[in-house]
Amino acid sequence: MNPDLIQNIDKEIVIKSKTENLSSVRDFIHDCCNSNGIASSAIDDVVIAVDEACTNVIKHAYKFMPDGDIKVRLRISGKKLSIDIIDYGNIFNPDALKEPNMNEYFKMKKVGGLGVHLMKTLMDEVRFEPVPGKYNKVVLSKNIA
Repeated sequence: MNPDLIQNIDKEIVIKSKTENLSSVRDFIHDCCNSNGIASSAIDDVVIAVDEACTNVIKHAYKFMPDGDIKVRLRISGKKLSIDIIDYGNIFNPDALKEPNMNEYFKMKKVGGLGVHLMKTLMDEVRFEPVPGKYNKVVLSKNIA
């Protein structure tokens, strides 16, 4: 990454809660990061984490109802990349989420359920900021320098 290429940016995209719209979010994240000189390995991590977060919104907050709004806001400030993902679906309680026991997970041949774990692995910080009765918000952050 060339730090001279990075500019402060603040952009957003709003999609409807359909899985076919995830490619638009992935392209949005990739294009914003790539045009600002962020290393491709960091871009890949961010794209996967945002895709997981949006997939969770579609599956859990909106229960696959296709007309919900998902707002994805990308900000780059200095050496930090932050992405807010906001939805207006069912409220998510992050305290109810348990850390997966990976040995048990593989032993039981489970499928799915690792989205938050993956986000936390790929990003430097994952914060859940739900506002009950209004919206859910997850903030994904990564140092890019």
